[in-house]
Amino acid sequence: MSEKPKNDDLKPLAEIDGWSDEVAEGGVEAIDVLENIPHDDTPDDVLPDDFGLQAHPATHIVKTAVIDDSLSGLRFDQVAASLFSEFSREKLKEWMLAGDLTFDGRIVKPKSRALGGETLKLDVTLAAQTRSLPEAMDLNIIFEDDQIIVINKPAGLVVHPGVGNWSGTLVNGLLHHDSRLSELPRAGLVHRIDKDTSGLLVIAKTLVAQHSLSQQLAEKTVFRVYDAVTCGHVIAGGTVDEPIRRHAVDRLKMCVAHGGRDSVTHYRVTERFGSHTLLRVQLETGRTHQIRVHMSHLGFPLVGDGTYGGRSRLPKGISAELIQTLQQFKRQALHARELGLIHPVTGEEMKFEAPWPDDFTNLVKMLRKEAKPDLSQFR
Repeated sequence: MSEKPKNDDLKPLAEIDGWSDEVAEGGVEAIDVLENIPHDDTPDDVLPDDFGLQAHPATHIVKTAVIDDSLSGLRFDQVAASLFSEFSREKLKEWMLAGDLTFDGRIVKPKSRALGGETLKLDVTLAAQTRSLPEAMDLNIIFEDDQIIVINKPAGLVVHPGVGNWSGTLVNGLLHHDSRLSELPRAGLVHRIDKDTSGLLVIAKTLVAQHSLSQQLAEKTVFRVYDAVTCGHVIAGGTVDEPIRRHAVDRLKMCVAHGGRDSVTHYRVTERFGSHTLLRVQLETGRTHQIRVHMSHLGFPLVGDGTYGGRSRLPKGISAELIQTLQQFKRQALHARELGLIHPVTGEEMKFEAPWPDDFTNLVKMLRKEAKPDLSQFR
């Protein structure tokens, strides 16, 4: 694919087919990638004219291909998806309708049939898709090249702007880090984790990478592992295969309920502390608040989870030091520890790991201390 700068007037393009319908303030642990989500509804009078493009030349994509006779009879949108497979079918269809993707220099309907021998030409200048403002932010970047960024997100950082959080989000920081991300829907995000969950996220830097990562998430080939501390004594590992849907009364919550979307969570016991358990959790699907909902459904809510843990109850007989530690842990004890994926361009299998943040480390340290009583008085 050849790309060269071009200062043409920007044309609006619809977002990539690869997001969820969730725009909750807290984000989600991980997201399915087959559903569209509406654009931000930030008031236009608070948005810059360039939507964060910061005056860099817009990306210009030019590609050509000749339709082989073996593709004769197929619809033009099918042919385009076959020959330009690095882009999503919806994006190609959009470019066809806008006249940016032509066949022998003509604009054709996506459902029209190819005869064979026609020349496809894609000539498009990417327009701003993300309407958020760039903001300087200290990002903990684990890996970055010209296609992807992998970030270790701290707890407390909202991933995407939403109601009540139009600034100070990860997206605002990403746009400041690389202004070209404004050309991608959601600034290149393909999945999110909750505001109060720490750990790894991958961000696409190109449409090609965004389409590839979205496909990998949809095909469940992205490897996502979390560490979680739960209340209660989990005897053994297992799998939770229970559908999740939005709560009928409290619309900010999710719940296990008939008619929800298929949701699968695998977990195993890493360490037991008597009154609490450290789990290693792997997502097979990625629904909103999936780990938190499933563990609460089992009767083992996460430490610090005020949404799904109910009223906090301290175990009997624990030390004052542990009581203080638990009371001061004000977020769900959940950390996205490992992330595995296939590089969108090179095909390399990549795996990343992020160590526990200080609050998580201290929580486990205090639980270990409590589980090993001081026997020095008996010596």
